[in-house]
Amino acid sequence: MLKIFLGFFCCFLLLPTVIFAASGDNETIRVAVQKGIETIRINGAGLEATDSYGTNLVMSFPLIVRKEGSDISVAGMRLRSLKISSPGFVQINGKGYRGHLEVYPSDKGLLVVDEMLLEDYLVGLINCEISSQWPMEAVKAQAVVARTFALFQKQARKNLLYHLESTVYDQVYGGSDVEDSRAARAVEETRGEVVSNNGKIIQAFFHSSCGGHTEASENVWSVKLPYLRGVECTYCMKSPSVLWEQALPPKKIESLLRSAGYNVTGLQRIQAKSRYPSGRIADLEIFSANGTVSIPAVAFRKTLGYGVIRSTDFEVKLVDNDFVFVGTGYGHGVGLCQWGAKQRAEEGFSYREILSYYYPGTRVVNYYTE
Repeated sequence: MLKIFLGFFCCFLLLPTVIFAASGDNETIRVAVQKGIETIRINGAGLEATDSYGTNLVMSFPLIVRKEGSDISVAGMRLRSLKISSPGFVQINGKGYRGHLEVYPSDKGLLVVDEMLLEDYLVGLINCEISSQWPMEAVKAQAVVARTFALFQKQARKNLLYHLESTVYDQVYGGSDVEDSRAARAVEETRGEVVSNNGKIIQAFFHSSCGGHTEASENVWSVKLPYLRGVECTYCMKSPSVLWEQALPPKKIESLLRSAGYNVTGLQRIQAKSRYPSGRIADLEIFSANGTVSIPAVAFRKTLGYGVIRSTDFEVKLVDNDFVFVGTGYGHGVGLCQWGAKQRAEEGFSYREILSYYYPGTRVVNYYTE
């Protein structure tokens, strides 16, 4: 099956830019690697367990952990939390992770947080966001962007239990099982490097494919940032997901829109009300028996599903009583176009040149030494 790289689908509010506060290349990051599950199985070699008070626990592995009320249940004990450390890897439900893992009860099951070195995290991310087999300059560009994004989020969420999701809502992290030598090489050869603007780490948004033109940040999140400008990009047209089509029955669309608070019944027509210079739709008009409703295209896409309406650059037609969406691009379109970076690397551009193209007015600096 052809793998489609989702890139980053995120609708977080844009936050104040982080000023450099380097702490050396022992920088760590905390990532939520499992959420909302009732039971986990922990295994590995040389594992050590401690409770929320730091008390060492004598346990036999593999270990089964369950949620029990507002606590976790493990080896006949009820604990507020559990920390597992290893000199190598910790396996959670058969999946390997570096660093040490912490298990907490949450409203919807168990929460597992992995605290690891930032550079190790990046090696386990590359093959989830792109492919390490892409040209090395494209892989390096992804490593720098992912490091930049992670450090920004770490500062923004410094008072929370973890800094990053391990899904498309932040960056996709796959653990140690997806690491390989090319991913490690790209991370090592860019060690500590981030994208900056006026001496500050940027919000390094990225996406799978822009479909011909990237988007300005204010057209997606209503906040204008000087380095997130729309740029022409015809480089991503070889992406397997750049052209897409989706058919949906009217009742399905009505149901989703009503669940989001829009008064739509007896759907008749959907059309673009206005578009941005990039070609993406700014606002849609929804015609139904209840009248006409205007909906921002980014809200419409979120309501129907990011994997269903892959971008806001589309046309709509009615075919055999279904609404057929025919579109271009995959993702929000802001910042680095991953498939565009791949093509530019194939044409001989360096990772620094790729990054300066998609983030105008920025430069690459070393976070650990600046």
